[in-house]
Amino acid sequence: MLRDPSTKYRPFPTIDIPDRTWPSKTITRPPRWLSTDMRDGNQALIDPMDSEKKQRFFDLLVKIGVKEIEVGFPSAGATEFDFISGLVKTGRVPDDVTIQVLTQSRRDLIETSFASLKGAPRAIVHLYNAVSPTWRKIVFGMGRAEIKAIAIEGAKVLRDCAAAQPETDWRFEYSPETFSTAELDFSVEVCAAVMGVLKPTPETPLILNLPATVECATPNVYADQIEWFGRHIPNRDSVVISLHTHNDRGTGVAAAELGLMAGADRVEGCLLGNGERTGNCDLVTVALNMYTQGVDPALDFSDIDEIINTVTYCTNLPVHPRHAYAGELVYTSFSGSHQDAIKKGFAARAQQNDDHWEIPYLPIDPADLGRSYEAVIRVNSQSGKGGVAWVLEQDKGLKLPKRLQADFSKHVQTFADETSRELNADDIWRLFERTYLCHDGARFQLQAYDETHASNGERIFAGSIADGGAVTSVSGRGNGLISSVLAGVREGFGVDLDVVDYVEHAIGHGTDAQAAAYVECRNARGETIWGVGIDEDVATASVRAVLSAANAS
Repeated sequence: MLRDPSTKYRPFPTIDIPDRTWPSKTITRPPRWLSTDMRDGNQALIDPMDSEKKQRFFDLLVKIGVKEIEVGFPSAGATEFDFISGLVKTGRVPDDVTIQVLTQSRRDLIETSFASLKGAPRAIVHLYNAVSPTWRKIVFGMGRAEIKAIAIEGAKVLRDCAAAQPETDWRFEYSPETFSTAELDFSVEVCAAVMGVLKPTPETPLILNLPATVECATPNVYADQIEWFGRHIPNRDSVVISLHTHNDRGTGVAAAELGLMAGADRVEGCLLGNGERTGNCDLVTVALNMYTQGVDPALDFSDIDEIINTVTYCTNLPVHPRHAYAGELVYTSFSGSHQDAIKKGFAARAQQNDDHWEIPYLPIDPADLGRSYEAVIRVNSQSGKGGVAWVLEQDKGLKLPKRLQADFSKHVQTFADETSRELNADDIWRLFERTYLCHDGARFQLQAYDETHASNGERIFAGSIADGGAVTSVSGRGNGLISSVLAGVREGFGVDLDVVDYVEHAIGHGTDAQAAAYVECRNARGETIWGVGIDEDVATASVRAVLSAANAS
């Protein structure tokens, strides 16, 4: 073996375009979208989709708004041909959707492709042949002239087959396959030759697809290639420049975005990035990247989980939990500092006077994709007080004081360490009940009470409190209800507590509203003790909070 394997590889050459304009551009409108899930994505599967799955996938693409769909490779076999032909004959293609098929530049394959589309009101036939030096030398053993001749001959067959079926509105696409590793001048030369045969116009443009068949350089190089091509192709207004990026270097999405900035009009790819080798451009990610920049992608991902479920069913491929936008965990924070920032973000949003989205760590509103807020903050041993408090606020309406958040967080972290797993909302609530509420089994339980006012302004608490199995009548005086309850507990049970802080708030609205009361106390040993009470009546909630603190003392 080579001591340094990197010596086997040569860096991809840069493009001589010093006055490039794409770096200063932004994406301000959606491109034309083409899904190639049912062709490029399908051929990359261990078990290709059958007709039932292909129909299900097609219906999903239509539902989310994809208007151009490459439905297959009809010359690949009877299954492909029959499915495509069936789509046409059964009228399952909506009026605003155009189906596309792919064919190599061979007469018999092209004729088969046209036959599969017989009767379609409109369709795109996509012709391709590889043009780069490696393919010319190794795969075909041909020179430039021979490769160009293949493209020209294929274009002529396209033209003649379309003329023989005039009832269909035919459109054409040509790919100089392996464009990303080909000489730019030769790619332009071949495409111009195809244009010479098909004679596109601004009204009936030719789609020129410029694939990064193998991603060979950083995305900026691909953008340079696209801008250079757009400057040199003749009759630019009669062509649609389409992008078909792959993910060999992990930057297929970035290459597509920069390619759009460089002047492309159309993006080809697969939902969630399926495709040969490391996959095609992920249409979901490109579209939602636009969405987060205030650009409507003209695709509907408002139910991202339905999309994931359909795609995984049809492809038998999993979606990674950290997959951009679609992964199970991408809107989830376990880190305490992240959780605290998100919690504060939601609190600030509740006070906003506009709809502008500005939440720390969340570039997109999960609700816009059909995700619930319950999934945003999840709790494990790494979680902090903000995350725990957020879960309780979302599920139970409790707005814990900050010092109580910190106190409860310690209990949660201990429990998470002991169980060595993520804690769900039920775990957190049961732990909160055991720690701070007068739950069943707690020592002191309120049975009944009365509150009266003495002539000197003092408040008098008289109550019946269960202490284990026995019920004890206690009474106490103080300058308020809380202090009078504390006095009664001190006299009746010898539990001595001083109040440090008290907070209360409503839970919910209307007739079903409840009150939550939080009391922070200090016992005789100087320890901080918390008690929480919940009741329909705010006074009763405060009494329950004091008894909860007494239980914890």
